[in-house]
Amino acid sequence: MKGILFNHLKLDGHKQMALDQYLLDQSLITANSSITVRFYSWEGNWLSIGKNQKMIPSKWKHFLEEKKINIVRRPTGGDAVLHSNGLTYSLIWKEAPPKRKTAYLQASQWLIKGFKDMGLPLKFGQQKPIKGSTNCFTTATSADLVDFNGCKRIGSAQLWKKGNLLQHGEILINPSKDLWEDLFSTDPPTDFPLDLSSKEIEKFLIKSLFSSWPEINWDKCLLPKNELEKLFKP
Repeated sequence: MKGILFNHLKLDGHKQMALDQYLLDQSLITANSSITVRFYSWEGNWLSIGKNQKMIPSKWKHFLEEKKINIVRRPTGGDAVLHSNGLTYSLIWKEAPPKRKTAYLQASQWLIKGFKDMGLPLKFGQQKPIKGSTNCFTTATSADLVDFNGCKRIGSAQLWKKGNLLQHGEILINPSKDLWEDLFSTDPPTDFPLDLSSKEIEKFLIKSLFSSWPEINWDKCLLPKNELEKLFKP
């Protein structure tokens, strides 16, 4: 089996979501790889809204008009996520395990291992989703990873298409506290407990990714510039 790790890209939210959707669609028509992974960051502060999230507070729209925040809708489910100083991962799994709970468990083991190697043990959350919630990080369900204090450190969401899986998630690394309080009217998460940059975290996770799927032959690839230009063409 073959796996692809694409280069890190820093783009605006619309382009990042379009690229995730594009890679999922490509997995349906190609047999070149079984798993595709990329890490990315966001240009500016963004709020991504879940695919089926209907509650959009008016103050968010006001912040958008004031250019205090940018907003994009994700192809995956869940509640809103603030992307500010964090690291986002995206995993495309061709013909993933059909049971979604099993897929979540298997698609998250490399994250757990990577953070354990960094000195931050994580485990799956156990809370139930809160009806009417707008903030993804209000609760930690079995799709999320929390630290030893129960603080949610990684929130993940999925999109399934013809048996192929897109799972992406946000690794919180000290988001803007003021912006968090303005958006969600709650205290921001406690400070990230590791003295590591996002680049250093990414290196740990790449190492864990490769060792967690030893049966896969991994290739590091650049996303073709001509493909990106076509994808992002107005």
